[in-house]
This record gives sequence, C-alpha cells and structure tokens, in this order.
Amino acid sequence: MFRIKILISILLLAVTTLQMLSGTTFYTESLRITGFDPVDTLDVPTSKAVSRIYEGLLQFSYLERPYKLVPSLAVALPIVSDNGLTYTFKLRDNIYFQDDVCFENGKGRRVTAQDFVFSIKRLADFKNGSSGWMFIKGKIAGLDEFYEKSTLEGETDYSLEVSGLKALDDSTLQITLKQEYPQFLWFLAMPYVGVVPNEAVDFYKERFKEHPVGTGPYVLKKWRRNFMSEFVINPKWKETGRVEKFPEIPIGMEGTVTHRDGNLPYVDRVVSYVIDDVSTKWLMFLNGDITILGDIPRDYWDAVMTKDGQLKPIIKDKNIKLVAMPSLDVFYIGFNMDDPILKNVNLRRAICCAFNFDAWNKFHNGKLELAKSPIPPGIAGSLTETPPYAFNLELAKDFMVKAGYPDGIDPTTKQRLRLSLDLGKTDQNHRESTDLFISFLEEIGIVVETQYNNWPTFLTKVSNRDTQLFRIGWIADYPDAENFLQLFVSKNVSPGPNRSNFVDPKFDDMFSQIVSMQDTPERTKLYKDMARYIMEQVPWINLHHRKNFTLYHNKLRNYVPSDFPYGMEKYYYIEEK
Repeated sequence: MFRIKILISILLLAVTTLQMLSGTTFYTESLRITGFDPVDTLDVPTSKAVSRIYEGLLQFSYLERPYKLVPSLAVALPIVSDNGLTYTFKLRDNIYFQDDVCFENGKGRRVTAQDFVFSIKRLADFKNGSSGWMFIKGKIAGLDEFYEKSTLEGETDYSLEVSGLKALDDSTLQITLKQEYPQFLWFLAMPYVGVVPNEAVDFYKERFKEHPVGTGPYVLKKWRRNFMSEFVINPKWKETGRVEKFPEIPIGMEGTVTHRDGNLPYVDRVVSYVIDDVSTKWLMFLNGDITILGDIPRDYWDAVMTKDGQLKPIIKDKNIKLVAMPSLDVFYIGFNMDDPILKNVNLRRAICCAFNFDAWNKFHNGKLELAKSPIPPGIAGSLTETPPYAFNLELAKDFMVKAGYPDGIDPTTKQRLRLSLDLGKTDQNHRESTDLFISFLEEIGIVVETQYNNWPTFLTKVSNRDTQLFRIGWIADYPDAENFLQLFVSKNVSPGPNRSNFVDPKFDDMFSQIVSMQDTPERTKLYKDMARYIMEQVPWINLHHRKNFTLYHNKLRNYVPSDFPYGMEKYYYIEEK
C-alpha cells in the first residue's frame, strides 16, 4: 500500500506540472509501448501512439457506421483499374514532415509519392522484422523479390525497383497487385503504412523508433519509457497553412458532436501514462487526472454500475459519462503447436471442454460474450451455434483418456501433466482471472504453471515461440473475417500473427480461395466453413469477445467510440470551465 501511495504521488505531481502549462490536455492511460516506428505497430497501445504522429493515404471515417474508409493524405480514394489490380492515388500537395534536425536546415520538407514507396519497402525489409509484412506478403508485384534481397547481409538497397510500387510523379502513387485483393484498401489505413521520411531513418538509424518524424497532428515532446509519453500540436500544420476541418456529421449522429469549429486538432496536448496498478488508475480517473478510462476495473464494478447496467448516481454526480459497445475482438489462450505435447488434438479438446465460460463471465461481471468462433459477432462469417467443445467436464475427462492422460497423469513421468502458461500483464485482475482458469484445468488433473512478463517481453517470447500456452487477444485491423482467419494461415506463423503456429494444408487451401473473392454470400459461407474447421482443430481455447464499458469525464467532447481509434484524438475537444 505504501508503494502505491508513492506511485500515486509521483503521478499526481507529474499531472500537476503539466496542468500548469497553457492549453488543453487530454490525459489517457496505456500499456507499455515498443516505440514510435510505424513498421513496429504490433499492438494496440503502440499503434495508438504512432498514429498521433504519422498518417497514411487513408483512414477510417470517425463518425460513419458501418465503418468506411476516407482519404487522409490522399486527395481521394484511388482510381482502380478494370482488372482490380492497379490503384492510383493522387496526394495532397500541402503535406509536410515536421521540422527536425534530420532535414537540411532543420525544416521539414513536402511529402512526395516516393516517400510512400520508401515506407512500404520498409515493411518488406527483412531486417526491420515488421509484423506488417504479413499483410502484403505475396500481394504487391515485385515486393516479395525485394524482401528476399533484404535477407542478404549488409544494408538493404532501397534503390532496388519494385514493379508494383511506382511514384509516377511527386503527387501520384501507383500500386499494382499480383492478384485481386479486395481488403487491400483496409490495409492502407493501418498504422503500419504511416509515411516516413528516409532522412529520419538514415539519420537516427537504430534510434529512429525513439525519434519519430511524421506529418500528423502531434509531435512527440517527451517519452519516459514505461512511465509516460507527451505529445503536443505539430507546429508545421500552422506554419504551412494546412487546414483540417471536422467531418460532416452523418444523419443519426447528431448530438454526438458538440464542437466542430476551427481547425483540427482541438486539443493542445496528449499525455499518456503507463499505470499498472488498477487502484492507482481508478483513483487518478476519479480525481480527473485521467480524462478517459478504457474499461471499468472489475473490483469497482458494483460501485459504479447498477444491476440494469446504468451508472450509479454517485458516479453521474461527478460529471462522468458511460459509453458501452461490443468490440470487434477475440481473446484466447493459444496452444503453441510447435510443442510436442500440444500436438495431441484430444488433449487440446479436453482443455477446451474444461473451460467454464459461465464462471469466467461471472468473474468479469457478466460483460463478456462466449467466443463461438474466432470471428466476432457483427462481422459476416461469425457463427451462432454452440461450439463443438464447449464446457463439459465429463467430455473433457473422456478426451483426457483418449489423449493418453487418464485423470491427468502423464504416463512418462507417472505425475500429473504440467503445462506452462505465459502472460503479458501482471495486474491483479489478470492474475485472479488466470487463477480461475488454472482451477478449470485442475478439474481434469492438469497443473498449470504461470510465467508473468511485461508486455514487450511477452510479445517477444510469443514471436520467438518460447511459450507453451499463452494468453492474448486479437483486435480487428479492419472489419472483415479475413482479418481473423489469417491468424491460422501457415505462412503467418510466428513472428507473424499465427501465434499458435497452426499449420494445416486444408485450411491454407480454403484461405487461398477467399483472398481474391468479393463480398458475396459464397464468400460468407466459406468464412463460416473455415471458422467451423478451426473450432474442430482447436489451436486456441476461445475465451470471449468483449463489451467495452468506457468511462470519461464530461469535459471531453466529440468522443465517439471506435474499433479503429488510430489517429482519432485530433477530433477530441476539451471543454475547460
């Protein structure tokens, strides 16, 4: 408790210091991030941080639902050739990189089409090890050949021509695919494709992730690793006369926006704290030192919410608002299929049958939905039927016998089967829910040993296949089932997003069919067939989909929840009284 009080005091002192500065500030909280390089945006916290600084050709519309794409640094959506392979973008002519010492005279220059060619090549540079490579692997003409050459020793030659990436002139970018890929435009809105100047990469080299140089609404002012990051308005926007206005409000969204006058961004400063302790985070939010809280801590649920899912008066009286929405995500415990023990499909089925979702959901205050497939509800291809290996202890014990571990006894050691579970969070809620999961497996005689890591270390272990079981989730990069089904494709094994290292030729063949299919009933049927196949093969223990209950102080205006919040803080407005 003494340590927590000291931590709170340090954080409040930092907040007080920032509040003495002029202008409005949006305070938020985050997990640890890996840095500020677009090619390294493997997780949501890092993606959100990077998107304050960097921009791409396209972005998700802030207000429109269903989700759609709108231009960002492009003038408009691309012209697409009749064969669906060539995309031609016209770039805005008033976009400049922020001022930085990496440029001549320290003045940021105008963005050109060649900068996008360079930035996409960085994703394909083997030496960068970008998880974003898997999204375009095999997609852009000539880019796989560039990737292969980048595996050679020595510096990668970025002057090498890629036939599918052409800067026709300073303002015209042309991308040619090898085959039709309807989801390609979604990819171009991801943080991975934020445009980067080659001068900054050359100047900062391995330190580039600590010295971001972008075009976005904010620049990084301060980063104290594992503690806080501070962003301030990019002065280049004003200097170059860049004008960004709040978008038109769609019918039905009236009332969600209360301020749309003047140029973006409205908030002068964004401060993001890394706060591991749940109690500290909650107290800082109540005190107003955090503007928004991404989810209500489990231990405070009954103090915040009524039984019918409304805010209690004591919370409303603090001028706090609630917004709840299902999230396009899936959370799971993955089996590392490289592990010889876990290659046993009957063992995996036994473990799935031992997972008691009702107890799991009760622990989480009833705000979860059973994951009936890897595809979340709300996306075409999601399943509605009961999973084949839902909670059933008797069936779980039968599968343990079939797996060769009757009553959980390992025949080679004559002891109970022991498995190791890696986790990337250490907070109390994560520990207690993990203990609950361990109790489920004790029912079938399995002992689970836990390995707690900080988030970057955990991701590294998963990417290096140094885990047996691991608890993680996947949040949609774009609203299409293909984004979830690619988590099981053999070419995407670790360090790609197929973290379970599931390899199955039948599934790969089905996936190869959907890649070039347009949005049709036939494609949706195939999505469902693939989801059912995965549920039968059980490379995961499907845990749940979330429903997010977000709290925020009413002084935050224009806040619209989104499954794709990257770069959206430029629309926020802080009403100071």
